[in-house]
Amino acid sequence: IIKTTMELLDTLEDLTEGDFKKFKWFLQQAEILEGFPAVPKSQLEYADRLDTVDQILDTYQDHAVEVIIKVLKKINKNDLVKRLTNVNSASKGEFRKRK
Repeated sequence: IIKTTMELLDTLEDLTEGDFKKFKWFLQQAEILEGFPAVPKSQLEYADRLDTVDQILDTYQDHAVEVIIKVLKKINKNDLVKRLTNVNSASKGEFRKRK
């Protein structure tokens, strides 16, 4: 879990401020997330990268990496998608063990 959390944080730290703002906007759009709930604007409005990772993990649990990949594709960050695809494959069972 810690490794996955750090990978998610590292990924968000690689975004520019503008891309991070877009990333948070997409997390608030349920229709774009295709079957996943949107994160309320009030929970992301002043969130930094650490708070955003915590919110993503709380909201999406074992689907966190999958949701982040969806959003990264929307903002054309395919290099980061490739990096996270490896994390997703390695960590699918980690969140289930946490419960």
